[in-house]
Amino acid sequence: MSAAPEFELDEQYNYPVPPPQGWTAEDLDRLPNLPRRTELIDGSLVFMSPQTRFHMLALRLLEGELLAQVPEGLDVFREFTVRLDSGNRPDPDVLVVPDGADTGPKETWLVPEDVILAVEIVSKDSERRDREVKPRKYAAAGIPHFWRVEENEGLPVVYVYELDPATSSYCLSGIYHEKLKLTVPFDITIDLTALHRRRPGCA
Repeated sequence: MSAAPEFELDEQYNYPVPPPQGWTAEDLDRLPNLPRRTELIDGSLVFMSPQTRFHMLALRLLEGELLAQVPEGLDVFREFTVRLDSGNRPDPDVLVVPDGADTGPKETWLVPEDVILAVEIVSKDSERRDREVKPRKYAAAGIPHFWRVEENEGLPVVYVYELDPATSSYCLSGIYHEKLKLTVPFDITIDLTALHRRRPGCA
């Protein structure tokens, strides 16, 4: 006897059926009614679960500090897809890119050559993708810096990786608790214990 499903979909709901070769990066812009955050990994659609409170707070902290501290000529994108190749278009939580990486108001993705830093905040449903699959793909695409953010006792822990161009793989350069302080790809200091602190001027 099979277990009852945990949820039910309306009988009119139709799952998108992939073509034999899988979906392509361009299909993300053509398929109707996809959830707002949908990734493409190895030709398969990945729907993201609602984010947790920790994920939201960590995203707000990192985005805010990066916006405040990146050097002139760089910009910060939030939840914006990167077209790694025809079958992979992940959606990092935060990206640091050159100002010139803006591909126009109607574009929905960046190319990896324009990404300086990709940040993934690990969620329960994305552990394998964020810890194994996406870092491997980001490194193969030549993205020079990658941060993986994990939750530990309610606070973020940041694992910082740098690309080894000889092997096209990431090397762990540090694990940061309480304070993240780096000089590459630029000088930045983030108080990781400020997760719940409102920025000055916020009501």
